[in-house]
Amino acid sequence: MSYLQKILIFGNAAAGKSTLAKKIAKKQGLAHLDLDTLAWLATSPPQRKRLSDSAIEIDNFTQQHSSWVIEGCYSDLLELLTSNNAADHDNVKNKAFANEIIFLDIAINRCITHAENRSWEAHKYPSKQAQDDNLAMLIDWIKAYETRSDTFSKQAHQQLYTRFVGKKNIITSID
Repeated sequence: MSYLQKILIFGNAAAGKSTLAKKIAKKQGLAHLDLDTLAWLATSPPQRKRLSDSAIEIDNFTQQHSSWVIEGCYSDLLELLTSNNAADHDNVKNKAFANEIIFLDIAINRCITHAENRSWEAHKYPSKQAQDDNLAMLIDWIKAYETRSDTFSKQAHQQLYTRFVGKKNIITSID
């Protein structure tokens, strides 16, 4: 039986999660899911979907793909894919738990540089201008990573990393 890879990648905004996930997915033939594509309602200003709604979409993805790489900054969604608290996650039916995690613990100033230089993300923004219009807010968000205490924070990511039982890596430099 072949080894099924199920990899989670997380870290601050603009840490390089999507870039790394795309490289791994291409190199290893894995399905790729960017959690940004299912975590938000199409409202202005954006609002998070209910956790249970996002969980259903994650479950659908993992049922369709036996090997995958999933990336995002949402520790609450990522936790659904770990066996840390399986009893708490009955809404994820197939229990397609990750067997590897990668925590991109990239310096704040490097994340800001990535955000300033990122190409247009057509799956997130209707235009490059719309993405650029959001840059100041994104940079403020990146800067607050170490002081926030929400599901997107460094604190939440460190807790997810610490609790995970399985193969895990912290990457502190990426280009």
